[in-house]
Amino acid sequence: MKKILLGCIADDFTGATDLANNLVRAGMRAVQTIGVPEKALAGEADAVIVALKSRTAPPKEAVGASLAALRWLQAQGARQIYFKYCSTFDSTPQGNIGPVAEALLDAVTPTGTPGFTIATPAFPDNQRTVFKGHLFVGDVLLHESGMQNHPLTPMTDSNLVRVLQAQCGRKVGLIDYAVVAAGENAIRARIAELRAQGIGIAVVDVISNDDLHKLGPALRDMPLVTAGSGVAIGLPANCGIAPSNAASALPRPAGLQAIVSGSCSTATNRQVQAFVRAGGPAFQVDPLRVGAGEDVAGKALTWAEPLLAHGPVLIYSTADPIAVKAIQQQLGVQRAGTVTEETLATIARGLTEVGVRQLVIAGGETAGACVQALGVTQLKIGPQIDPGVPWCHAQAMAVGNVGLHLALKSGNFGADDFFAKSFASLA
Repeated sequence: MKKILLGCIADDFTGATDLANNLVRAGMRAVQTIGVPEKALAGEADAVIVALKSRTAPPKEAVGASLAALRWLQAQGARQIYFKYCSTFDSTPQGNIGPVAEALLDAVTPTGTPGFTIATPAFPDNQRTVFKGHLFVGDVLLHESGMQNHPLTPMTDSNLVRVLQAQCGRKVGLIDYAVVAAGENAIRARIAELRAQGIGIAVVDVISNDDLHKLGPALRDMPLVTAGSGVAIGLPANCGIAPSNAASALPRPAGLQAIVSGSCSTATNRQVQAFVRAGGPAFQVDPLRVGAGEDVAGKALTWAEPLLAHGPVLIYSTADPIAVKAIQQQLGVQRAGTVTEETLATIARGLTEVGVRQLVIAGGETAGACVQALGVTQLKIGPQIDPGVPWCHAQAMAVGNVGLHLALKSGNFGADDFFAKSFASLA
């Protein structure tokens, strides 16, 4: 592989495809790896996204994995590094966004200089905007969007400067909307001003794609960018790359269709309900039964096998916040998540063994467990289904090296009819 233009580190697997989707839409040929590769990749790519399962890992572990990804990307000649996190800024007061961002910034900054980077999870196409440093999801503030009920990373503060400052040793500042609206020169001047004040990371206001295109040129020479996936739409032009359909070409689809859903987000709950209301066959995984020792995965696969010939089936653990809390109280937060992920991963592998070749997986932690169980090490990024979610193609090494079309959907993304739309768009 020739030297890559953009080296990306994503803190979960669905977030990685979200970022790759925006790069492909902007014309970059993008490849996503599952974990840090052991050697250089075959083929050609403008951007490589190293997908980690570090969003909810202990901060020290997340930092170590991210630095390993950085070293590999630098060895491939990456001109710029992009640390990608969720558009809802998923983290706890301990991290991992702040600790990872600072560790990466230390690593790319020459000794003796403080370094500087930006931070913004804004993604207007998915109704994630930042104004006066506050993150909005649609028309409501982050802490009123349902994210305050997230089982692992509840977000109870919408002020991103405050949230990030709690995680960082460096001072955190703001590049507000008036500056962004004024364009590249104003943004560069504000960055210089903040650096002179001793500020090392600046949250950036963004309310439209036009703002992202104004921000992009101002980041041309920044060694490290930290952001959600939105900023990606403004970076390929810095390399002289224009949008092209050729960047998203995938092999022709074949085989059976299925959905595995572990996300408990508001959006995914609506998507599950829409699929069931439309008459789609659905099997609910009960973590309490798994915890009690029942072979829930085996029962789900036995249920699914005769139905797959007639269209997509849905196997899900998705539940509302009250049900999730009840399960966590009985099993414990960590065990509830672990047994659910392991069961869904076993189901995903079992589905491919009986001929599923088009698989939608909903939820970042679920996607991470499933692709690892399938032995997927690399994804070619294809066309968009909904903002932030593309179809991908991969080889499933753990099940005979078969080719799979995969859609790894962040829990918060997608329209209510996402599951049905996915297979229609691939066809």
